[in-house]
Amino acid sequence: MSSVDRTQHQAIHTLYTEHHGWLCGWLRKRLGCFDHAADLAQDTFIRVLVQRRAPELREPRAYLSSIARNLLIDMFRRRALEQAYLETLATLPEAQDISPEARLLIIETLLQIDQMLDGLGTRTRQIFLMAQLDGLSYVQIARDLRVSLNTVKNHAARALLHCLLVAEE
Repeated sequence: MSSVDRTQHQAIHTLYTEHHGWLCGWLRKRLGCFDHAADLAQDTFIRVLVQRRAPELREPRAYLSSIARNLLIDMFRRRALEQAYLETLATLPEAQDISPEARLLIIETLLQIDQMLDGLGTRTRQIFLMAQLDGLSYVQIARDLRVSLNTVKNHAARALLHCLLVAEE
């Protein structure tokens, strides 16, 4: 270990031993929890180690509190994000397990629909799906596809007639 490294190591050790207790108390006042304060104090000193700034500090407590304050902000942001995520998850409908028979029926129905749509042209299938699955009006479909309203109506009618004929077979 070089003399610079030894000096650096000693300076960080001194900084830690002289200010760790103070920093834990400072953080505990803001967090109200000794464990979280101790964790953030350790994270603060890890930042100091990574930055290798200890030997040149004139105001070590101001420096440590600045790092700790930034870590607090990051922690509160992360908690707010996690809370928003959990609240969003809570609003989603609960997943329901379906029986194997119901699952098989759904798969068979989807296969039948796929076979019905297989005989349609690309544009006709697209218009049919936009109307039936996306719930778009014929006017919206015409605007989205940049075709006339009559074109959309003709393709939709063709798709419905095709599905009816396939269903009768």
